[in-house]
Amino acid sequence: MSGTSPERQEHGAAPAGAARADGRARATDRRVRARERRSRASDRRTRVTVLVALGANLLIAVAKAVGGVISGSPALLSEAAHSVADSFNEVFLLAALRRSRRPADARHPFGYGKERFFWSLLAAVGIFVMGGCFSFFQGFEALRQGTRETSRGYVVGLVVLGVALLAEGGSLLRALHQVRARGGRAALRDPALRTVVAEDGTAVLGVSLAIAGMALHMATGQVAWEASASLAIGVLLVYVAYRLGREARDQLIGQAADPELSGRIRALLRAQPEIDSVESLFTMKLGLDSTLVAARIDLVPGLDSERVEEVADRIKRSLAATFPAADQIFLDVTDSVGGEARQSPAATGERGGA
Repeated sequence: MSGTSPERQEHGAAPAGAARADGRARATDRRVRARERRSRASDRRTRVTVLVALGANLLIAVAKAVGGVISGSPALLSEAAHSVADSFNEVFLLAALRRSRRPADARHPFGYGKERFFWSLLAAVGIFVMGGCFSFFQGFEALRQGTRETSRGYVVGLVVLGVALLAEGGSLLRALHQVRARGGRAALRDPALRTVVAEDGTAVLGVSLAIAGMALHMATGQVAWEASASLAIGVLLVYVAYRLGREARDQLIGQAADPELSGRIRALLRAQPEIDSVESLFTMKLGLDSTLVAARIDLVPGLDSERVEEVADRIKRSLAATFPAADQIFLDVTDSVGGEARQSPAATGERGGA
């Protein structure tokens, strides 16, 4: 009599199940490696953008400082301080790009992704202190002392500012090109790229204000125009520093994923036939492309412990496959047995969602 004994069926099913699990693990690893390659390639492009901005700011800072000393222009000296601040900030951003990619270790099990937010916060502080505060000082000093400039000073100042406008504009175009290449507004989630765009945009506007202030000073002989330009540059820098600092602070203290992503995660959980209800869902950004997902779910009655483990494992794999950024997934699984909620040993979280 032909047939397959239960023992043979069991022995045949076990290797097949192990092979499927191994295949799923390899697929997950491939997705993780592909995501890491894309992230590193994006970081290389961002690093080039930051280096372009750093080179432009260093040259412009020297030119503005020399021109400001020769002309005695408060607006030009304010712009020199602005460029010095931007140069320091580019160094901070280069450190952020390098340090945020370090792998997780025992001391930092969730990785170093938040390094980007920390260095971006330092960049915001630099803009505020070295750029905004010095611009206010120059503006008030010009009003107090009544600074006057020579014709030679006007020419030197306007030439320096014109060259600076071209250099800052070129750096801004490079940054905007990268933003478009990475999908527009979504690319500005990267604090390093966002800071470069903000700095270059502010620099172009600041140089334009300095040119206008110097030209009006030259035409009217009233230093108040140039002092007002310096004060306006200070206000602009303080505002940009506040916006960048607030965003970095929110991310450092544990900002949730955007509502659209959280809604999609909740919808995927609710669509699972074994889930009776999603009691709570928490998300937190751990880095540019890393998100922690923690959910408390109630399962339908009647599932034994082995089945609960299988369901939890499948749900985590589904989340990881659907949302690649969710690389830290924790499920607190309970199922109703005899009218009481029983916490399952499947309430675990594993890197990669496996």
